[in-house]
Amino acid sequence: MRGVYFNNGEVELRNIDKAEGEGVRVRVCSAGICGSDLHMLEMKFPLKCIVGHEGAGLLDDGTPVAVEPLALCNECEYCHKGHYNLCSSAATLGIGRDGCMADELRMSQRSLVYLPRDVDVKDACLIEPLAVAVHGLRKAGLEAKQRVAVIGGGTIGLCAVAAAADGGRVVGLLAKYEHQLAAARRLGAVPVDGQYDLVVDCTGVKDAIKQAVDLCRPGGRVLLLGTYWEGAPLSMAVMLKEVTVISSYMYAAAGGVRDFDVAATLLSRHPEIAEALITHRFPLAKAKEAFAVARDRKSGAIKVLLEP
Repeated sequence: MRGVYFNNGEVELRNIDKAEGEGVRVRVCSAGICGSDLHMLEMKFPLKCIVGHEGAGLLDDGTPVAVEPLALCNECEYCHKGHYNLCSSAATLGIGRDGCMADELRMSQRSLVYLPRDVDVKDACLIEPLAVAVHGLRKAGLEAKQRVAVIGGGTIGLCAVAAAADGGRVVGLLAKYEHQLAAARRLGAVPVDGQYDLVVDCTGVKDAIKQAVDLCRPGGRVLLLGTYWEGAPLSMAVMLKEVTVISSYMYAAAGGVRDFDVAATLLSRHPEIAEALITHRFPLAKAKEAFAVARDRKSGAIKVLLEP
């Protein structure tokens, strides 16, 4: 089979042996390029495995599934309580073990997310970034009728818009590019105006945290949903406004319900999410070209998919 690797800042498609060993075989139908993939590629991060953690495909019997990309110990207190994103033994697909940018992969039954009937498996790799947003908003305790602002118009930012707007809330978005704003409008976002109960920073950029605190009402909350590769400094305004800063990492479960399952239902209810976010699709053979497009935000790219 084929798999995508990073090699010293370059994207390589290699012919390799088929995935063997324990787990259920998933024939990959869609794999998303994430901002973290792009960052690790740029950093020349020394990954030894097939990359990609956003994936969906078909089981041998034709059942469509998305893949929750975590291999867990299933023994620690965090796994038992549903906080498995905090499992110290967890391995993430595309980083600690072979990922989704391949013809097929093997994954534990527990990590399979069965798709609602009206979700196309070729769109279902979006469930992973949607689950990131669902988890963060759940941790932030988002309530009905609260005002939400989102900073950042990439995939995670637009997923946060979609998840927050699902309850009919007012959601404002700050983004760099017109195509991101256009996608956000399709998801129900409006221009930012005034102060907000919850401000979600999806950029991972230091200056955006100050902007988030400025947009937050006194006593409100700021949710850090981006990846802060260089740290996340806080301003004096956090104290003066008594803003609660909430961190969020990946996805987990609450009351026996996985954030991944909630995200799958969200995608089922709102087909406009896939229509607004997925801008480019490439065959696996053109992985190098796909990454080049994904890196160029000015090209109009939001979510770029590989389809083996």
